[in-house]
Amino acid sequence: MQPSRFVLSGNFPKERTAVSIISKKGRFTFPTIIAIFPISNTFFATAMEPPPPRSPRNEAPHIHSHPSTSTPVTGTCCNCGGATTYSPPTQSPTSWPDLSSPPAYRPIRSPALNLPPNNTQAIILAPVPQSQKVPTITPPFHFQIPSKKITSPDDLRKFHDSPTSKNFLGFIVALSESIRGRKISDPCHESPTVSKIVSIIENLTLWVDQIPPVQQSSRYGNISYRTWQERLTENAESLMLQFLPDDLKSSTVEIVPYFADSFGNSSRIDYGTGHETNFAAWLYCLARMGIIMEEDYPAVVARVFVKYLDLMRKLQLVYCLEPAGSHGVWGLDDYHFLPFIFGSSQLIDHKYMKPKSIHNEDILDNFSSEYMYLSCIGFIKKVKKGPFAEHSPLLDDISAVPNWKKVNSGMLKMYKAEVLGKVPIMQHFLFGWLIKWE
Repeated sequence: MQPSRFVLSGNFPKERTAVSIISKKGRFTFPTIIAIFPISNTFFATAMEPPPPRSPRNEAPHIHSHPSTSTPVTGTCCNCGGATTYSPPTQSPTSWPDLSSPPAYRPIRSPALNLPPNNTQAIILAPVPQSQKVPTITPPFHFQIPSKKITSPDDLRKFHDSPTSKNFLGFIVALSESIRGRKISDPCHESPTVSKIVSIIENLTLWVDQIPPVQQSSRYGNISYRTWQERLTENAESLMLQFLPDDLKSSTVEIVPYFADSFGNSSRIDYGTGHETNFAAWLYCLARMGIIMEEDYPAVVARVFVKYLDLMRKLQLVYCLEPAGSHGVWGLDDYHFLPFIFGSSQLIDHKYMKPKSIHNEDILDNFSSEYMYLSCIGFIKKVKKGPFAEHSPLLDDISAVPNWKKVNSGMLKMYKAEVLGKVPIMQHFLFGWLIKWE
């Protein structure tokens, strides 16, 4: 016998009882309701269908008696359908071999959870990048228009194995070491070239005030930024000529693309660590040409890069630049990476401030103007709402590191893996004669 399931509406007793089902094929009476499950006013009943008719050879004689109305009815005859005084056979769902337990629930897909990147272990085990001297160029010069070369992971591996990649990262490490233990306001050697670059960035900041944002409904990407970027593109070469010596004026064909792409993308109206890396590449090109010397490195960080960081924050707030390729809450920051490297180097061996000091609001208020790392934390808390551990869990985890030296070395390894080691970022990186594709 096969079990059947019917949907019954109404109030039914919990004990077993006989139920008659009226269907298009006629009236069927079932002796036992095995289970009744109430859902609102609807009950799901499992009952036994009548057995198929037996052949005359095997049919048992019809010997039971049909009671009168005064005799209590306890069952139903399976042959004629009439009431009988015989008790129905005891049945239970577990006695039916054809029934199986409900299948175990399996989700259609994995839960949509924000998980941190899975290459954390590889970053931890990687060696700490070391500083390198930047080799300066000598005549004859072969400046050329830089172009993109990285289109695949194989191209990226080729770049990482090249001397160019190691020297470029070594230049960033050297900048980080030059600012170690220094405040932004500390006196440092400032060459005329560095002063001129600072003046250029201050001029770019004034352009933001001259080109106000327009009223628009979209949250990100004010189109006035394109006007600002257009003015930058038109004047970039003349800005470079203000500090280039006569024998290096022809280098504008190569260094202008790096500079112009250091402040965001005018088409997408966004900004990210790739554009920040272009600014570092522009500084590297100046070091390759001997315009920036090693004694200028502290001023390059404390004067030039700080001014650049202030300009970018103003552009982000005024023109609502969209983060380019952000990792969301699992990223270090929506826009920047290098100030965390330089800022953590500033705080190495600080007598009082530890990584956990970022949670002290008084320290942030009083020392953000002197230390880039604290400035970045303060800016994040200004533009993001809610608990810091929720919108910036990576920075919150880093605050548990015991000292700033470990923070700085971890930042350098993370920059190599998460910025210089990502095809979506490095596919826009440019290569020419100063930064060679080898």
